[in-house]
Amino acid sequence: MTIPATIPAAARRAAAEQAWARLRPRLEAEAVAALGPAEGDAFLARADLSLYDVHEPVATLYGEDAADELVARALRAALAAAAERPEELRRLDRRREIDPAWFQRSRVQGYVCYVDRFCGTLDRLPGRLDHLAGLGTTYLHLMPLLRPRPGENDGGYAVMDYRAVDPRLGTMADLEAVAGALHGRGMALCIDLVLNHTAREHPWAQAWLAGDPAFAGYYTAFPDRTLPDAYDATIPPVFPDRAPGSFSWVPEACGGAGGWVWTTFWPYQWDLDYTNPEVTLAMLGEITWLANRGVDVFRMDAVPFMWKRLGTSCQNQPEGHTLLQLLHALTRLAAPGVVFKAEAIVSPDDLVAYLGGHDRYRPECELAYHNQLMVLLWSSLATRDVRLARQSLRRMRPVPPTATWVTYVRGHDDIGWAVTDEDAAAVGLDGFAHRRFLNDFYAGRFPGSFARGALFQEDEATGDARISGSAASLCGIEAALEAGDDAALDAGVRRLLLLHAVAFSYGGIPLLYMGDELALRNDTGYLADPARAPDNRWMHRPPMDWAAAARAGDPDTLEGRVCAGIRRLGEVRRSLLALRGGVESAVVDAGSDAVLAWRRKHPRSGTFVGVANFSPDPQAVDADTVTGFGGFAQVHGSDGVLPVRGGRVVVPGLGFAWYAEP
Repeated sequence: MTIPATIPAAARRAAAEQAWARLRPRLEAEAVAALGPAEGDAFLARADLSLYDVHEPVATLYGEDAADELVARALRAALAAAAERPEELRRLDRRREIDPAWFQRSRVQGYVCYVDRFCGTLDRLPGRLDHLAGLGTTYLHLMPLLRPRPGENDGGYAVMDYRAVDPRLGTMADLEAVAGALHGRGMALCIDLVLNHTAREHPWAQAWLAGDPAFAGYYTAFPDRTLPDAYDATIPPVFPDRAPGSFSWVPEACGGAGGWVWTTFWPYQWDLDYTNPEVTLAMLGEITWLANRGVDVFRMDAVPFMWKRLGTSCQNQPEGHTLLQLLHALTRLAAPGVVFKAEAIVSPDDLVAYLGGHDRYRPECELAYHNQLMVLLWSSLATRDVRLARQSLRRMRPVPPTATWVTYVRGHDDIGWAVTDEDAAAVGLDGFAHRRFLNDFYAGRFPGSFARGALFQEDEATGDARISGSAASLCGIEAALEAGDDAALDAGVRRLLLLHAVAFSYGGIPLLYMGDELALRNDTGYLADPARAPDNRWMHRPPMDWAAAARAGDPDTLEGRVCAGIRRLGEVRRSLLALRGGVESAVVDAGSDAVLAWRRKHPRSGTFVGVANFSPDPQAVDADTVTGFGGFAQVHGSDGVLPVRGGRVVVPGLGFAWYAEP
């Protein structure tokens, strides 16, 4: 049962306080025994602070009658994890509790890579940290590395053991050594954690299938198609061409009679059933165990799908947010220096909630990908027009000041054109036609396109598709090199740096995808691997080219030009307090529909203004809007200091400039 929504908040809080009054004396003795007086008192202080963030979600999800017992079990699980936390990680926790906005600092800059494609194995990674440090990296996201099922595994997102590393990459001891090496250089470690599902080979799934009562209710199966058909009627399929529907027939399910198991993604990925509190406690155990290995940031994968409701899309359900809030609160009891990052590629209207942006704020995730900004950057580059970006970014709800965005130009995934019909119509565009144009443009099918991408998951019936391709290839660098066209190459480099100039200065943590600092192009080598050949996203996941990296110091090379530009963005960014997270960027109209202009002001800084010209032609913008009546100095730009004449600043084609109030 769940508490009816009509119960007043005051009654919920009173129930939480009464439960805590009963539990606290016993937990205090246990905390002091497990942690000692000082650490035990700190644990209790955190429990006091997070009381409502634990008790209310438990009561809401699992019923008022069961809440007291479940809360006690959850707090004791967090205490056990805190007691097992290594001393060096406890010291890191203390520093981050003193500086809880550590991840919002302008010095925090990210890099994301696949271990095998970056350096081969985990034990080799510490030897490559000089390259990352040279870029200004303080946050390293290692793509899926927990042990996946053998064979097809959705790129590592079908996990069969959360406490082991993919043996092709190394061991858990190697990962701990990497975390230690990163911490020694002031870098944080981020890894992927799949919350919505496990591989069918996971011990939980196998025990559930075998009828072990300890794992009853960990997954969901239906004996016939009645309910699956009812759910599928309103659930959009994730992979309509290769895995239609959200259920897979498993002959061994339902006690051997066979059943339709819930599989939102692929048939070998079985959705966990979080209506069972045992699942939630089990997942908490996996999170805190990994945190105690040195993980600082968890990229929470597929979180929009964690709670199901008949008659809906089974995404972004209120209980899913409540569940994430509960896991967050309990994790930070055990490891207060750890933060969550939501992998929620959903509509802008739904996205902010994963950062706690509800009608009443509740801590949920500290970080989320600014997918909307990424999509709008590529849209603006193709159209040479920023009106859609201005419209969409202005309409986004603000995020709580305790959270921040992760901004990026390119990720490991395909690009889905998250352009709403509402925003498109507001600037005179047809949403469907615009999304089709973007696919044609970046697939190189539109006349005059400079891009060399490919369509991913094309649905010929609906015309929907997404785009694969490396950032350099989508910016025109690959086509220019093929043609031997120096002018086109210069334009491609300017496009690539222009996009990163926005990502580095829009606010939050800029995330650099492996190889983009070297302008690595599309890689066709994946076609020789039968396991990867059907998935063209591997074209934009090229192996790291260390020979190219060795040329990064030569300004006469392509790699040197791009890498120097990226490094300089990071250097200037680190000097500007206005570019730290915790405040919003305001998009302004500077008088040109080809120029994106945005303004930032942190309470402890002056104002920052950025301008980015998405046209290949120079554009004049209003000097007062950009320079603050001449009070802002230009601190960085693609073409030196831009002159101000007649009340206008002329921004060169595909150029950018940053201004800051002294």
